[in-house]
Amino acid sequence: MVEIENAAFKYQEKSDNGVYNINLKIKKGECILLCGKSGCGKTTVSRMINGLVPHFYSGEQSGTIKIEDVKVSDIPMYKISEKVGSVFQNPRSQFFNVDTDSEIVFGMENLSYPIDKLKERMNKTIKDLHIEKFLGRSIFELSGGEKQKVAFASIYAMSPEIYVLDEPSSNLDADAIEELKAIITMLKKQGKTIVIAEHRLYYLKDIADRIVYMENGFIRNIYTKNEFLDISENQRKSMGLRTMNLSDINIVKSDDVQRNYVLELKNLSLTYNKKTIISNINLKAAPGEIIGIIGHNGAGKSTFLKTLCGLYKDCNGSIKWNGKEINSKQRLNLSYMVMQDVNYQLFAESVEKECYLGIKEANKDIVESTLKELKIYKYKDRHPNTLSGGQKQRTAVAVSMICNKEIIIFDEPTSGLDYDSMIQVSKLISKLKSYGKIIFVVTHDYEFITLTCSRIVHFDDKKQKDDFVINEENIKKLKNFFII
Repeated sequence: MVEIENAAFKYQEKSDNGVYNINLKIKKGECILLCGKSGCGKTTVSRMINGLVPHFYSGEQSGTIKIEDVKVSDIPMYKISEKVGSVFQNPRSQFFNVDTDSEIVFGMENLSYPIDKLKERMNKTIKDLHIEKFLGRSIFELSGGEKQKVAFASIYAMSPEIYVLDEPSSNLDADAIEELKAIITMLKKQGKTIVIAEHRLYYLKDIADRIVYMENGFIRNIYTKNEFLDISENQRKSMGLRTMNLSDINIVKSDDVQRNYVLELKNLSLTYNKKTIISNINLKAAPGEIIGIIGHNGAGKSTFLKTLCGLYKDCNGSIKWNGKEINSKQRLNLSYMVMQDVNYQLFAESVEKECYLGIKEANKDIVESTLKELKIYKYKDRHPNTLSGGQKQRTAVAVSMICNKEIIIFDEPTSGLDYDSMIQVSKLISKLKSYGKIIFVVTHDYEFITLTCSRIVHFDDKKQKDDFVINEENIKKLKNFFII
């Protein structure tokens, strides 16, 4: 079905990011898992298969990539799209419409499906993927996980023979990952060929037929399912791979925070277009707490944090700091949000200038010491857009520390990260804890939560369902949510 022989590709704008000597044959109906540390080249290999290399990304290419014995370089992109369906890590990058129904049928319309066939495929897609609740909605009102489902539906509707999925679970909650697992299993039963580039491995351990481990642009090993499961925990960590079994994660947490609460939310309710998102939020937070915010996709987690830091104002109830009511402007001065896509909040021409932007009388010594502490001082003259994702995240955190914010908010900080990068983010957040900051983290990452958070607030069904410290007594609640 797919044959890659002695292939190499080096991106035109990047001298140190490419793939080399790639040899891989994929049989019809196989499920192939591409894994490895961030930047290892797995996304580039997926782009070779779906034709984005060389049709979209320019660079130096050698070797041969074939689909059904035809060179990908000889096939027009519109023809490739009939055979290969792709779902990207960031679903926004593949949307062309503002409503879900139009997005789902967009590919079929471009392939000139007759109206009867289009309706038939649309109805089958809705039924097979159980997406009735997404119909007739604005793309802009969807959560990240909901956008991911719509993106997948638009590809499934065209019924390609090959599916290429890049980090398909990165924005999904535990239930949605179980649904994704069931869908991939269904595709295998239909005889589809599936290529998945992924960091979260646990949900694929029973599905993948072969596992391709990549490192520094090379294929280092190709494992069978059983060979991969036999890899020891220490070896897995040294390879930069996430856990294969969530139930194996050890949790040792105790409530060691002094309860001098400074932030209090009482009877807080959030609304959108006169509809309630979450009602009756009641919680207190103390300096040094790392509070994980969990809930299903679309539960209102990100909206809650935007409200907390003054960016979202359609709310009722009380928010107090040191016993005094604070308005949205005051909350904005107290807090700082590190967005899931940190590119939205970096504006200056260099890392150093970013640390001075919008800060009155910033102390040069503090800027320098902060950049050194976060290990990004050597990049101080670099443009933020030239940094890696982790380095950009540290730049945003540096700004929060320099402007002395008391509440630091992270929205999905480990989305699409390998094991090593996840550990670095955990250490970074723990460092902020040592400064006495109150830290909120929206995440679907169980491995990260157990390593980092001291407490959990659970939102679902338009309400605050739970608030508990992570310890041996409460861990069953967390496992139940993550279906462990």
